Amino acid sequence: MADGPTILIVEDDRKMIRVFATSLETEGYRVFNADTGQRALEEVRTRNPDLILLDLGLPDVDGLNLVPQIRANTTAPIVIVSAREQEADKVKALDAGANDYLTKPFGTGELLARIRVWLRQTQRATSDSLDSNLEVGVLRIDFSRRLAFVGEREVRLTPTQYKLFGTLMRNAGKVLTHEQILFTVWGPAYTKETQYLRVYMGQLRQKFEEDPARPRYLITEPGVGYRLRTS
Repeated sequence: MADGPTILIVEDDRKMIRVFATSLETEGYRVFNADTGQRALEEVRTRNPDLILLDLGLPDVDGLNLVPQIRANTTAPIVIVSAREQEADKVKALDAGANDYLTKPFGTGELLARIRVWLRQTQRATSDSLDSNLEVGVLRIDFSRRLAFVGEREVRLTPTQYKLFGTLMRNAGKVLTHEQILFTVWGPAYTKETQYLRVYMGQLRQKFEEDPARPRYLITEPGVGYRLRTS
């Protein structure tokens, strides 16, 4: 068996499992699979995979409902592979904690590229002091406990809101383009989806800014992106 990163395939179509497994094992990944949501949770808890490929059409549970259950057990990237094309499904999956969304049919090369992207990001995050706290004015994030604060008040965030806030905090003072933020938070397929970013920035302002209409910290750089102001 290969000794590379471990990937869990959550899919009930045996043909698709074979296709995925063959491609991944050729690239040196260790591959396991689960054909139900219940089995997927067991595999996540026992195997601790480095990345999860999740089809939404499972026999015992809707994959959209499975995403937060998987996320509660692991911080590993979750890449959705689904025939569902509706934007609402993509938004729900990403907001529940998925990292990326590939719509079937897609090329093997694209799938492998997405996997490489997310594994690189995981390695970078691991080496980037996840056990640290960052503070900018009254804003604070605790990466070890995945918590965010305004002063001493804890701010409850969805997984996507947390990723966006963490990205801004790690890059405090820097102007980040729309494309940079979308790539980091939503994945390479979403670098043009600026409406996602506008909605979530508005949500963060409601949670962190004293006056969301005139933000002190979460600043828009017109035509470019956003910046977390440090002073």
